[in-house]
Amino acid sequence: MANKVTVTISDTEYTLVSEESASYMQKVAALVNEKMTNIMAAGRVSRMDAAVLAATNLADELIKQQAAAENLRRQVKGYLDEAGQAKAELNECKRQLAKLQKK
Repeated sequence: MANKVTVTISDTEYTLVSEESASYMQKVAALVNEKMTNIMAAGRVSRMDAAVLAATNLADELIKQQAAAENLRRQVKGYLDEAGQAKAELNECKRQLAKLQKK
């Protein structure tokens, strides 16, 4: 069920419709508003330019976070592979120990 919430970004009201919760959409809008406010406060920048720069900054952060998440996935996969190999080695050692104990 879609949720509808009115948010204010850069002194303009927008109605957002999403499957996400209203509090989540407000959080997203607050982040966009914060980015735009910071950009406009840093210099004489139009709202349109601030929106484009905010979108660019957010896209940059997203891409970096996706790369970091992918690196973590690869690292976890490496750890799981190592754990699997260690388990196989342990099983082989147990098998050899049982074989030696039978002698």
